Amino acid sequence: MPLDQRFKGVGAALITPFDQQNEIDYAGLKRLIDLVSEGGSDYLVVQGTTGESPTVSSEEKREILAFTIKNNYKSLPIVYGIGGNDTKSVLDCIRDTDLTGVDAILSVCPYYNKPTQDGIIAHFNAIADASPVPVLLYNVPGRTVINMKADTIVKLSAHPNIIGIKDAGGSIEQSMELASRVPDDFLLLSGDDNLVTTMISVGWHGVISVIANAFPKEFGELTWHALEGRFKEAARLQLAFLEFDTLLYIESNPVGIKKCLEIKGICSSDVRLPLLRASQELGEKLEKAMIREGFI
Repeated sequence: MPLDQRFKGVGAALITPFDQQNEIDYAGLKRLIDLVSEGGSDYLVVQGTTGESPTVSSEEKREILAFTIKNNYKSLPIVYGIGGNDTKSVLDCIRDTDLTGVDAILSVCPYYNKPTQDGIIAHFNAIADASPVPVLLYNVPGRTVINMKADTIVKLSAHPNIIGIKDAGGSIEQSMELASRVPDDFLLLSGDDNLVTTMISVGWHGVISVIANAFPKEFGELTWHALEGRFKEAARLQLAFLEFDTLLYIESNPVGIKKCLEIKGICSSDVRLPLLRASQELGEKLEKAMIREGFI
């Protein structure tokens, strides 16, 4: 099979805007979809971790997905997050979700109960067997505690319905090993914005990005410079985002990127507990960085 080109480039991992009553701000979500679409994002990722999926109800998730599909005026491919650490619950969610208009699901490595690598393989094979759309794996050991090892990912890449992985493990060595071992049609997508240029240089295909929420044009240029071999131009933009990327995570994701969107007038920086809105200090640092780098 050829590489699925729909998911090459930049997928914007959409935040979920909230109003002051902590309800979904659909007007803000519409502005966000328009911003990332007009900015050149290649596809939309709905209800990943950046969308605060742990504190968004099942009903709200369905409503957000339906709203995004309805307001996807550029008809960009849509990836929808369905994952968890109870395999049966994930399978039930896949069965009960109308995936019309969804091009793939993104499913996180099971967290908290710390399965073995064989348990991870069994979990994802069951999901891939049940899903009516292709599956993207999501490795994020900083949140799940366990790392999906390269051997595990290579074994899962043999499943015909598992088409790629978003990896936020931060290991260049594992990234290089995967690039050398997975089939040519298996998508390798960075989950670390600050490693995009490096990972593409060893054969990766793009990124599912937090930064693309607020700066889709700049981050799209960075990614496609790298994909098209213009590494000097990509490196210049990558380094411009270096300090900025660090600031985004000081008070946890998506607190920082929501503050950037508030500064840009897209939506408020409200988050749901146990997260808190960005501190005044962080907000000032982000705004200074945005001005210094010419992002506003």
